[in-house]
Amino acid sequence: MAIGPFGTVKTQPAQSGTRRPGTNRIHGWGRQDDSRMRYRAVAAGEGIRVIMETALTARDRVGVQDFVLLENYTSEAAFIENLRKRFKENLIYTYIGSILVSVNPYKELEIYSKPHMDRYHGVSFYEVSPHIYAISDNVYRSMRTEGRDQCILISGESGAGKTEASKKILQYYAMTCPASEQVQKVKDRLLQSNPVLEAFGNAKTLRNDNSSRFGKYMDIQFDFKGVPVGGHILSFLLENSRVVHQNHGERNFHIFYQMIEGGEEELLQQRGLERNPQRYYYLVKGKCPKVSSINDRNDWKVVRKALSVIGVSDEEVEELLNIIASVLHLGNVQFGMEDNGGVYITTETQMMSQLLGVEGTRLNEALTYRKIITQGEELMSPLNLEQAASARDALSKAVYGRAFAWLIDNINTSLAFRDPAYPTGRCAAAIGLLDIYGFEVFQHNSFEQFCINYCNEKLQQLVIELTLKQEQEDYTAEGVAWEPVQYFNNKSICDLLEEKFKGIISVLDEECLRPGDASDITFLEKLEVTVGDHPHFVTHKLADGKTRKAIGREEFRLLHYAGEVNYNVNGFLDKNNDLLYRNLKEMMCRSENRILTQCFERDELTDQKRPETTATQFKNSLAKLMEILMSKEPSYVRCIKPNDAKQTGRFDEVLIRHQVKYLGLMQSLRIRRAGFAYRRRYEVFLQRYKSLCPETWPNWQGQLAEGVSTLVRHLGYQPEEYKLGRSKIFIRLPKTLFATEDALEIRKQSIATVLQTSWRGYSKRSKYQKLRNAVITIQSWWRGVVDRRKARVRKQAADTIRRFIKGFILREQPQCPENEYFLAIVRHTFLTNLRKNLPRTVLDKSWPRPPLTLTEASEHLRNLCMQNMVWRYCRRIQPEWRNQMEQKVVASEIFKDKDSYARSVPRLFVSTRLNREDINPKVLQVLGDDTVLYGVAVTKYDRRGYRPRQRQLLLGSAFAIIVEEAKLKQRIDYETLIGISVSSLSDGIFVLHLPYEEKKQKGDVVLQTEHVIEAVTKLAISADKVHSVNVSQDSIKFAVGRGKEAVIDFKPGSKLVVAKAKNGHLSVMAPPLKSR
Repeated sequence: MAIGPFGTVKTQPAQSGTRRPGTNRIHGWGRQDDSRMRYRAVAAGEGIRVIMETALTARDRVGVQDFVLLENYTSEAAFIENLRKRFKENLIYTYIGSILVSVNPYKELEIYSKPHMDRYHGVSFYEVSPHIYAISDNVYRSMRTEGRDQCILISGESGAGKTEASKKILQYYAMTCPASEQVQKVKDRLLQSNPVLEAFGNAKTLRNDNSSRFGKYMDIQFDFKGVPVGGHILSFLLENSRVVHQNHGERNFHIFYQMIEGGEEELLQQRGLERNPQRYYYLVKGKCPKVSSINDRNDWKVVRKALSVIGVSDEEVEELLNIIASVLHLGNVQFGMEDNGGVYITTETQMMSQLLGVEGTRLNEALTYRKIITQGEELMSPLNLEQAASARDALSKAVYGRAFAWLIDNINTSLAFRDPAYPTGRCAAAIGLLDIYGFEVFQHNSFEQFCINYCNEKLQQLVIELTLKQEQEDYTAEGVAWEPVQYFNNKSICDLLEEKFKGIISVLDEECLRPGDASDITFLEKLEVTVGDHPHFVTHKLADGKTRKAIGREEFRLLHYAGEVNYNVNGFLDKNNDLLYRNLKEMMCRSENRILTQCFERDELTDQKRPETTATQFKNSLAKLMEILMSKEPSYVRCIKPNDAKQTGRFDEVLIRHQVKYLGLMQSLRIRRAGFAYRRRYEVFLQRYKSLCPETWPNWQGQLAEGVSTLVRHLGYQPEEYKLGRSKIFIRLPKTLFATEDALEIRKQSIATVLQTSWRGYSKRSKYQKLRNAVITIQSWWRGVVDRRKARVRKQAADTIRRFIKGFILREQPQCPENEYFLAIVRHTFLTNLRKNLPRTVLDKSWPRPPLTLTEASEHLRNLCMQNMVWRYCRRIQPEWRNQMEQKVVASEIFKDKDSYARSVPRLFVSTRLNREDINPKVLQVLGDDTVLYGVAVTKYDRRGYRPRQRQLLLGSAFAIIVEEAKLKQRIDYETLIGISVSSLSDGIFVLHLPYEEKKQKGDVVLQTEHVIEAVTKLAISADKVHSVNVSQDSIKFAVGRGKEAVIDFKPGSKLVVAKAKNGHLSVMAPPLKSR
């Protein structure tokens, strides 16, 4: 195709499987929109409203996002190369029409966050790049809009990421669906059922560390609002044989290792277990007890929490763990041979019988004898060593398998949909998730691989039928002629496997049931007779010389749709029978373990009908599954494993080619491409490409079909390249679409220029008009605001003046509404003036004169202000100054009546008047540890002649002493000091009154000092005699001996004179105003 003027498309030959360099690929436009800008068409009235979506990232253009758009769609190499390109860019998802192909990246990708979920939520399937969320959302919306049940079929080999894909789907629905408290509980149970099923049903294999060893189909049930309200799980073909045997490098089911590694010590002791998997026979066969990628201890915590979430009670958990522990103990049971050919148990079975809830003797008997009923008579037949070991293993497999089935039933009970609006218990709709094992081809293939591959054959048949049916319905609905599709129909293979009386399963069941010596070899021989002429069956005996070399004598080969597989018949009959001896069943039916009682029903003992074989059970389950899937609208997820080493970034082409083959991807692509590679509704196609034709641009006013017809004629489409249906256009070849996209890319440039020019003019004109209108509006509004504001101010001013004048006239009257405003202004003025003229210091006594109405408040404020200033002043003073002030306060209290006190206030007290050098060292030595708090020089007057003598007065902590040079003349204990007397003059004399009764004291002491106020104050504080100081106005009496008193007379004079008077008194004359 070539691009003509105005986007015309002309046909040109193109190279097969390639595109011209330099052209822009349109990835996914066959089934999704992945151009530079994505469009979403939404019905709006009678027209179509187009919403431009954000552009996809450049990495999404690596390879085509839909294999349907591969030019060389028949080339397997081109298919794998497209997978490689996308895998290298971490683009693990690709479509084949509606089928999603997923490649396991073996690393965490940042594509599963909540923003990614939001990106895919509610968006059309083909508007976004391929993702598991896209198919999940498409299925959910189809269920809501069509009201029909949907299902998602996830398949692939072990390690391809099937389980992770189902988890992502569940997480998407849990995060995006509407929720309530009850619905959240259902969501939690749906999510938490996964770790439980993985613990009990998954194991480490050579190909995958978390391989599902059972098939799982889960229905997520929704109500009419699209809210998840319940669920149901079906399981298929649990690999019971793994319980008793694992290949080298593989492990048993996860739960055994999780309990041993993560279980509490008490839990293990109660069940007789040790924290060492090497101690248990069933856990050492694979020689792989620990795996670096698995944390059994953490997984154990997750499983315990999940069990409580899904509704398993604590008692049921304990009994379930007892069953798990009993299986480990069963594996350690050993047998010895008796002389008569019978066997006996050589190991302890007490703990095992206790865990199983059965009697020990009955357990020993059931493991060593077999009950046979002949002609109504019961016989006990002893077992040999091989039979006893088989019975032990059969019991282990049965106990574990039925416990797993009980767990599935329990989960289904917790997920059961219960709503009064649906009395029948049926929900509005459901979405099914099928996580099934993929096609398996090993070096040694046995009964399990036979069943698994049989399941895949049935699924492939279903896929082909439904895909062809969907294609045919699409063509029929659009009135386009249906062209027959050539494809490989595997119905003949399915018939070979399951046909009644003639199929392999029927032959296997017949051989298991017939009397005589039936063996695996006789089964193979019977197959050669029954189906030997089938074109898809061959054995060593029936093969030609070349083929015979690749088939063993004990093998048969089936030609599956995915390739040839050799099956070894050894073990087929035993695995198909997998029956318990009758006495083992009887014992388990009498178990005291409530779970085992439910698993082994007593009806089995009375039912004379032979139980169905494993293959028949699986066949019936598969038929039921096919019936379920046929009733639903299917979607497909095909998972691919890029390499066997689980390495990030490694792309093993051989391995992937093998998976592409057995997953039937090429066949699905051929079916999808057999008709037309691209189809779109008329409105979407016309909306996207209308700019390529002048008749349809910018808008088409006629019928949509006519518009599309006009557009494709202008583009130069040839008649064989497209078909017009009733509502869709069908384009046969991708190159036609690619060329149209190339034309659109070029056309976008001119459209963008026109749009930019028009938009700039429109934008500027609109902006100018908006600005002009805004200016006019603002001016009008502002003028109104200003005028109204002026009028309001004038009115308020007039009202204020009127109220003020009226209040002034009535100012002397009690407060009333007329003078309230004036008085408030007066109060406010006073308080404002007061705030500006508050006193600055304590001594500042100024205070503004208050109005009459604030007299009382003013006095309170004045007191509060003074208290505040005093409080702040006190907080600022230093400790030394505080001590000085305290002494001055005491002195003020004592000497307030003394004339010289006022003049002494400014003079500061000192700590002492005598330095340490002024005091004789001998006196200090006598004092010892006592500290001299204060010292002052004094004159002492004798009691009789009043002769003056120079002394020192020293104050200690508990006493005062009078010192004459080195002699301690008198000690006065503070507690014996009666009082202190001073005159009101400035003579400096003070008298210490002492009790005469003490032998050490000879009478009161008369002293004189220049610092009398300081000395007396410190003495009164030290002796705690502040209230015992007397200030005398005229005379002081003092004791001079026992019962004798003397008097000191005080008279004012011009100078200080101290002398003995003629009357025998001590006369003191002192000036009244001179301070000392």
